[in-house]
Amino acid sequence: MAAMAGPVLLSFLMIFSILSSSVSSLSLNYYDKTCPNFESAVTNAVQKAMKNDRTVPAALLRMHFHDCFIRGCDASVLLKSTKKNVAEKDGPPNISLHAFYVIDHAKKAVEKMCPGVVSCADILALAARDAVALSGGPNWAVPKGRKDGRISKAIETRQLPAPVFNISQLQQSFSQRGLSLEDLVALSGGHTLGFAHCSSFQNRIHNFNASIDVDSTLSPSFAASLRRVCPLHNKARNAGSTMDSTTFGFDNVYYKMLLGGKSIFSSDQALLTNPKAKALVQKFAASEAEFGKAFAASMVKMSSLTGGQEVRLDCKVVR
Repeated sequence: MAAMAGPVLLSFLMIFSILSSSVSSLSLNYYDKTCPNFESAVTNAVQKAMKNDRTVPAALLRMHFHDCFIRGCDASVLLKSTKKNVAEKDGPPNISLHAFYVIDHAKKAVEKMCPGVVSCADILALAARDAVALSGGPNWAVPKGRKDGRISKAIETRQLPAPVFNISQLQQSFSQRGLSLEDLVALSGGHTLGFAHCSSFQNRIHNFNASIDVDSTLSPSFAASLRRVCPLHNKARNAGSTMDSTTFGFDNVYYKMLLGGKSIFSSDQALLTNPKAKALVQKFAASEAEFGKAFAASMVKMSSLTGGQEVRLDCKVVR
């Protein structure tokens, strides 16, 4: 591991330099003259998908997050693997990503309106915003002008923050992308949507350490419910738990559950180990409006980190 520290740090610094240099190219009116009405096509694609699959909002939000944390928001997570390259979407943390078809449908509709103009990266950023807004969460104006990247490597998904990260590891991961502690706590609230597989939190409910079997920070009754759906030798591929009790609604229940000992990931619980982060958790738990405001601001900040070079006509392939 020590031998990897230098190259990995250098890679982070190079990537952050690329990302930082392109933030200023984004603007709210980027497509006003070239494709003024394309946002409605994206919203329609998200709405249609949500009618058939209630998990779509969580999938799109997670997809956007995973895209932005690798080389910036450049739609590289959408690229298919080839014989010569294993792409991001096939990296271990991304195997469970789904709903790529929503972006494909939106792209197809936008291409009919304005061929070769709107990037897949901008479509993904807008789809993530719509996923939140259509789930009852905040709405925000998305700066546009991202370009699509040509590089997508599964090995780079190791840079994604893991569900077992402690607060120091989380802060390092976010700060390397220019994101603050408040951004970390606010964006963690995106866990209000979605589902976690047993493998992502089994470390908390089985063989926690040499002394105890279950993480003592978990509510005993909540831990017991998790152990029922995720027994020690679980073989059910899709077994797991929703991230909070209002699975399909974007709200601040995640923070309330976190304070009540009902968080899912170790990385969720880690937010309570830092005084400033814990104060923000308490603030967001007390006010859904404050959470919504902070989440929107942090999403704009995160999604403004870009690193692409072109506009792909097909979001899945580089030509």
